[in-house]
Amino acid sequence: MKENQKHNLRTWIEINQQSLKNNYSIFRRLIGPKCLLMSVVKSNAYGNSLIDFSRATESLGVDWFGVDSIVEAESLRKAGLKKPILVLGYTLENKIETAFKNNISLTISDFSTLENLKNIKIRGHKLKIHIKIDTGMHRQGFFVSEIPAVIKIIKSHPTIILEGVYTHFSSAKNPAFPSITFNQIEQFKKAIGLFESAGFRGFIKHAAATSGTIIFPQSHFDLVRIGIGLCGLWPSKETKEAFKREVKLEPVLSWKTIVGQIKSLPKGSKVGYDLTETLNRPSRVAVLPIGYWHGFPRSLSGIGKALIKGSEVKVIGRVSMDMVSVDVTDVKNIKVGDEVILIGKSEKSEISIDDLAYLSDTINYEITTRLNPLIKRIVV
Repeated sequence: MKENQKHNLRTWIEINQQSLKNNYSIFRRLIGPKCLLMSVVKSNAYGNSLIDFSRATESLGVDWFGVDSIVEAESLRKAGLKKPILVLGYTLENKIETAFKNNISLTISDFSTLENLKNIKIRGHKLKIHIKIDTGMHRQGFFVSEIPAVIKIIKSHPTIILEGVYTHFSSAKNPAFPSITFNQIEQFKKAIGLFESAGFRGFIKHAAATSGTIIFPQSHFDLVRIGIGLCGLWPSKETKEAFKREVKLEPVLSWKTIVGQIKSLPKGSKVGYDLTETLNRPSRVAVLPIGYWHGFPRSLSGIGKALIKGSEVKVIGRVSMDMVSVDVTDVKNIKVGDEVILIGKSEKSEISIDDLAYLSDTINYEITTRLNPLIKRIVV
């Protein structure tokens, strides 16, 4: 990375291209040459930057993009990305026209939306849809028993193309308890059979996200949807423990800031909002220009960590909206402007997204997707 890219930045996020390439290669190897790979880039590409991350994965050779909303899909098209896009979430009726104009495929998961498609004036275009099947998660999707009615409606609308049929696993993140996922796979196969028996051919069948792709090869079908795995993060600690020797994922994202101020405080000083922390020794305290607005959880107050010059420093007092205080008493030669690692490696030390999630009593998905999208992302 050129130093001028982060010049004048108080905080920034770096996206490592080589780590992304490594993760992509791993999933290509897992699924084989005949299975398609969808890069799921919803929620600002899990905090990695919707546009930059999508461009990077497109250059690697992904076959599809998966997004949550038509707004995300439009952003990809405006940025010049050409690969097929599937909107995984709900689409407002007044945005459906945008989909076929921009060659964007939509998820249809309820009868109301399916019936409303007949009200859309497509004018010579074909609307590509993927039917979502509820095989047990009980969130989006049609029940298998409802498929005959779904088929009847689709056949009555000649402007609709059934491009895909898919489902989503509820409990595929723990390899020790596979029975629920096996049952969902069987339910999905029944749904596929009903469409094929009705004369539909060539539609894309997909079920597996990151954990399903790693743990259940029988769930690969025609396409897999990889989100957090491409980011180099594990979908669960159980999956990691079972497969870490075979699957060497590398975190793509690191988050950095700078030392904004340093002050010396006597023993007994109380720090931050509500004066929750009392210093038990004469201390030097550094103020970092980031806070919970940027995505550093308030729950890390008094327990969070950062890295400066390879040394681990502790958050003291409350995490504020735009500032965090850390104890730098034991860091030698520290000065204003020094780089601080919030997520990533510094010499032999590392703070991972999983570390922050553990201390915050949440999951890595929440930590990374809550990183403020206004923070500059730099591909390195």
